[in-house]
Amino acid sequence: MSTPDDLAQTVKEVEALDRRIIAAQADVRDLDALKAVVKAGVRELGAVDIVLANAGIAPMGAPDPDHEQTFRDTIDVNLGGVRNAVHAAVPSMIAAGRGGAIVLTSSTQGLSGRGGDGQGATDGYAASKHGVVGLMRTYAHWLAPHRIRVNTIHPTGVRTPMVVNQIAENYFAARPEAANMVSNLIDVDMIEPIDVSNAVLFLVSDDGRYITGVTLPVDAGNNEL
Repeated sequence: MSTPDDLAQTVKEVEALDRRIIAAQADVRDLDALKAVVKAGVRELGAVDIVLANAGIAPMGAPDPDHEQTFRDTIDVNLGGVRNAVHAAVPSMIAAGRGGAIVLTSSTQGLSGRGGDGQGATDGYAASKHGVVGLMRTYAHWLAPHRIRVNTIHPTGVRTPMVVNQIAENYFAARPEAANMVSNLIDVDMIEPIDVSNAVLFLVSDDGRYITGVTLPVDAGNNEL
């Protein structure tokens, strides 16, 4: 999981570029909290143009990954959190009347069921990431009249602490069949964060100005296997 130190480091890196940032810690499951964060940001920086809804957990290391609560937590964060991020920010975008772009982070698991094992954690992860696609498609229709584009991005395993940690290593070692969900056609075990960032940058830029309602894999061929 991310930490307050990670947020502080982000602030430091943005300010090092002589740019302003409004940073706050909030629970993505709490719509009112997200609305308050957006309101503070709009007050200081102006209307929202771009939304990156990147909420996500993969609780395979939970004390009981098959527990019903593990499933519900995953749905609440990965699906409910993404919905809340959009609904907190979109009113500012519509009011500004200048269009915009939204990218929702899904996963290769939002396009396939590979690696499923019937546990609450894997059920919740795959279901939530498929659900994000459903949100994207309905939002693309809802927001098109406001010239706001909505797409999803679907990474394979990304070399971040969410995947590169002892808990994940133990999980995959105990369940070799689960490794199927992160195996790639191109001979790389994982992609780098910049690979995802570059794809997001394309989708929100003027180069992608007529792209909406698409599921964009950044997966080294994962979903072709």
